[in-house]
Amino acid sequence: MLEALTYPFFQRALVAGTLVSLLAGLLAPFVVQRRLSFLGDGLAHAAFAGVALGLFLRGEPLWFALPFTFLVAMAITFVKERTELSEDTAIGVFFALSVALGAVFLSKAKGYVGDAMGYLFGSLLAVGLADLVAIGLLLLLALSLLPLWGPLAYATFDRELALSDRVPVVRHDYLLSGFIAVSLVLAVKVVGIILVAAFLVIPGAAARLLSRTFSGLTLLSLGLSLLSTLLGLMASFLLDWPSGASVVLVQALLFGLALAKTAFSGGK
Repeated sequence: MLEALTYPFFQRALVAGTLVSLLAGLLAPFVVQRRLSFLGDGLAHAAFAGVALGLFLRGEPLWFALPFTFLVAMAITFVKERTELSEDTAIGVFFALSVALGAVFLSKAKGYVGDAMGYLFGSLLAVGLADLVAIGLLLLLALSLLPLWGPLAYATFDRELALSDRVPVVRHDYLLSGFIAVSLVLAVKVVGIILVAAFLVIPGAAARLLSRTFSGLTLLSLGLSLLSTLLGLMASFLLDWPSGASVVLVQALLFGLALAKTAFSGGK
């Protein structure tokens, strides 16, 4: 197992996976408590459209996926805040639009369709130095959320009361959606588009089963996210499985253990 650490591609994947898991672990409690898992799916499909556009234009796919996914996140939040449509309806509209655009772009990216497989399921070989820099910068930027952790948690549990206390809930909604969008895109090379949304849901869901407080939920989510990523990447290397599938399978195993503990202990 230590042999894996001697390969530069695995070292890059391990660093990227660690950084992404810290981001995902920080955001997962908000995704779970605010019931935003469908938003993760919608933004993952927006990332698919951006990647397909990048392949069609012969550019770096993630540099197209980043702005595209971010704009879709802002559009979904705008529709939710400014119209009477529910958030899941807005997500459904942009979900369908993104898949349709992605299918069109991919059909025109002749000779590059095979490259899409690494983006769909994740690949240890796909992570480069530029990806590490981008993920590291985003993680540093995410530290700006720490002073907002209290207001975000307040609005998560009682949005109406937070609004009455003049907490800038709407501004925070845009900020949180933006961070979720960018984090999803940067996790694509490790986890893959198809499974990346699970990266923001399963660790938080497992932690939710075991935690009594939101702070405990956040810390446990970070720990489970990091543990599942390290074990999943190692399994990917040893078994020659797609990295995204390996990570999510480990996450599902941890969720199953948490569920069993909760069920057989008679609940929390």
